[in-house]
Order: sequence, then C-alpha cells, then structure tokens
Amino acid sequence: MDKLLILDFGSQYNQLIARRIREMHVYCELHPFDVSMDFIKDFNPKGIIFSGGPSSVNDKGAPDVDPEIFRLGIPVLGICYGMQLMSVRLGGSLGSGDSREYGRAMVRNLAPKSPLFRNVSQTSQVWMSHSDHVNELPEGFYTIADTESIPYAAIGNDDLKMYAVQFHPEVIHTIEGSTILSNFVFEVCDAKAEWRMENYIISSVEKLKSQIGDKKVVLGLSGGVDSSVTAALLAKAIGKHLTAIFVDNGLLRKNEREEVENNFKDMVNLIVVDAREEFISKLAGVSDPEKKRKIIGTTFIDVFEREAAKIQDADFLAQGTIYPDVIESSSSKKGASHTIKSHHNVGGLPEDMKLKLVEPLRDLFKDEVRELGLKLGLPEKLIKRHPFPGPGLAVRILGEVSAEKCDILKDADHIFIEEIRNAGIYDSISQAFVVLLPVKTVGVMGDCRTYEFVVSLRAVKTDDFMTADWYEFEASFLKKVSSRIINEVKRVNRVVYDISSKPPATIEWE
Repeated sequence: MDKLLILDFGSQYNQLIARRIREMHVYCELHPFDVSMDFIKDFNPKGIIFSGGPSSVNDKGAPDVDPEIFRLGIPVLGICYGMQLMSVRLGGSLGSGDSREYGRAMVRNLAPKSPLFRNVSQTSQVWMSHSDHVNELPEGFYTIADTESIPYAAIGNDDLKMYAVQFHPEVIHTIEGSTILSNFVFEVCDAKAEWRMENYIISSVEKLKSQIGDKKVVLGLSGGVDSSVTAALLAKAIGKHLTAIFVDNGLLRKNEREEVENNFKDMVNLIVVDAREEFISKLAGVSDPEKKRKIIGTTFIDVFEREAAKIQDADFLAQGTIYPDVIESSSSKKGASHTIKSHHNVGGLPEDMKLKLVEPLRDLFKDEVRELGLKLGLPEKLIKRHPFPGPGLAVRILGEVSAEKCDILKDADHIFIEEIRNAGIYDSISQAFVVLLPVKTVGVMGDCRTYEFVVSLRAVKTDDFMTADWYEFEASFLKKVSSRIINEVKRVNRVVYDISSKPPATIEWE
C-alpha cells in the first residue's frame, strides 16, 4: 500500500495535513521531525511532507533534518517552516521583518507548468502565518507563485520533485488547498488511493486474532465513540474473550448507563460498576479544573484495576487510543508543539501494569473511527453523537462538583440536546452542551423571589475543532429551550447563550 510520511515541526495544523491526505484514501503517518534515516527508509514513503512550525530556521537549536533526506530521490513538499528549512538546507536564504503575513492572503502568478498547481486558479486565497520568508532560491528552483508582500510564496524543482509553499494548504481558509495537496500526492508522488475502511477491518481482525489468540482481553468501556468502536472491533475478532468494564462515575450524560447496557450486553461480557459516590466524594471541595481531571483519572484507574483484578487469567488490556492521541503524546515528549492545555481525555497507565496493551484504533483519526463504527453495525445515534470530554460533567460544572449539581446539569443538557434533535439540526452542529455556572441570580417564579443557578448553552460549528464559530439558533428555538429548562429543571432560574468563537475562547469552558 502506498503511503506518505509527514514530519512534524510543531505546527498546530499538523494533524490536518494527515487528515486531508487520508481523506484522499492514501495512507499517511505523522512522525517527529528527528526520526532516523533508517526509519524513513524502512517506512518507504511515496512522498515526504515537512509541516509548519513555531520556530525560526535561523534560531539556535531550531528543528532540523538530516541532509540525506534530500538525496533519497523521494518527492518532498515543504509547508511554511518546512519551506524555509528546505530552502536554507538546499542553499537558499531567508529574510524576515517587514513582510510578515498572518491570515488570509492572495497568491498570484501561479506557474501553469507546475504540477503542484494543476487545476488551481491563477489567483487564489490562502492562509499565511509567517514572519520569516525565502528571499533567495536554492539552485534549480523556480518561482511558482508570489503575493504582494513576498516574491516566493511557492517554489519548485520539477527535476527533484521538490516543492514548497509559504502558506498552509491544509486549512479550510486556503480555498484550493485540497487540490494543491492532491496534486502533490497523485501528480508528483504518483501515489495510489488504496486506504479503505473495508480493508482495514479485514486486516485488523486478522491481526487481533493473531495477537490475542484465545487469551482474555479487558476493556474500559466509557460509552464514548472510541471505546465503543474498540469494543465492537474486538468483539468481531475474539468474541466473548473480551470483557468490558463500564464505570458509572456519576459524571455521565442522562441515561448513558442504560444506553451502554442496551448496546453492549449481548455483544461482550459486560460488567457495570456503580462508583458514583466514590468519584463525587473525592471531588468534594475541588474547584481547579486540572485537579479535577487528575482526580477523575486517578480514581478511574483505581476502580478499573480493582474490577479487572477480579477477572482471572486476563492477558491484555484494550484501549480506545486513536491517532491524534498518539501524535499528541509524541509531540509532548519531543517538545516541538506548543501545548495549550492538558487533554480532555482521562488517561495514564500504571507503570507496573502486568497486562499487555492492545490498541486497535491507534492508526485512525476520529472521522475514520466513526466510519469504522458504522461499518461494524453500531447505532448511528451513538457513532455520530457530539464529543464528550473524558472527565465528563466535571469540566462542565465550573467550580466544585456535587451530586446535586450533576443532576441539575444532566437534566438541563438532556433538554437542550433533545430539542436540537427535535429541530432536525443535530448533525449541523459539531458540538452542543450545557455548562453550569458557579453563580446564582435573583429570579421570580410563581410570585416568589428565587436565588438559583445560571446555565449557559454552548453550540459550535467547526471542521477541525481547532477553530470554531458559535451556532446561530433561531430566537424561537432558544426561547423554547430556555423555557423548558427553567420550568423543568429545579434550581435553575436563568439561561444564557455563549456566542464566543474559538479562538479566543475554547469550545469547552474548562
């Protein structure tokens, strides 16, 4: 199977490059910039892409590559920092300062003979993010696009099959970015579109059967998309040799425990653990969001290990790790990327764990996991539901968590999502939820003065969850939701709607 290699120099958009190529049904992987030449040769890519990054090539200790990479005879595409690095290492030079560009820009004078710009308009909108820029080309390269600010917005060497762009073709703001990436993948690299989910299922099932045999596997089933698809794939491969443990931590959506039981009781050996009091008691008095995450993660491991120890002769622990988790873990260890905040998912494995790890989804992006789940026959309502943070409602209850607050939030959130589904707009929204605020306000209900909680509705539209716009509901919809929540949910007397976008805000509040 043909595949591409993406070298990560720390760009916040690095995963988007891989996702765009996977969408073309071409397999690719994202790895740290300093992987060895032996690794690259063994990987045997049809093409290599250098991602962007926050550094300057001229900085001391800036991310670099082995010059041998340019002598492998493999096509290379440099993006932003990747363009600057490629240019300098091949004999060009950089300038900086006055010609900084950030945001939308227009590239023009596209070279018609360049395979990178086949079927791309002569003038096209792109997304720029740079201060350094190439001011002297390496030998053998020619200009294939410019802007008003810089003479070399894109360069190429057709003989070496090496190309570079100062902009980010992977983001949606680059209008013809997908065409440019497709040209590199198919026109320059001559890669074949062989990455199909049907083939993945067949190969994964065979691999799991070979890896596990007739041994037993334990899985922590959260009820989310990743762990649910992991359970379904393992069930297809090893059947009842899989035992799934579902921990009810009291921080789940309304009726989630019952839904998990209905979906999986006939598919796997399912153990349901009621640990609501244990989690809530440990969260008492804790307001800091990072401390809440750590408490939930640690408590989950304690409860899970306690239950898993009751399963005799278990050899494997299954996890719903997906490819972005692998990428983020690798980036954090290398330090190339700038971390915004800790990941929403609970995690962390004990160092003395005796079980062997099996992660059947670790090569898949989220959209691929959803596609896999549907092909495995899981309910569409489960597979297409909006993301839910690993710590659950604890990060949607600002401040201290209590059982009462969880009940309030569950009911309010249930009404909001129910009305969104009733309006037929659920699939048009990327994520929607309710947040319980740590404030109370005065209200009047039944001629009586009240002093109760405020909840905020949150709904966004996004293609990649890196940027997001708030969803513009009709006023009549918001009026209906507000009325239902205030009338049906005790202890709430005010509903507000969050109209902030990402950036500067994040999607979740904590």
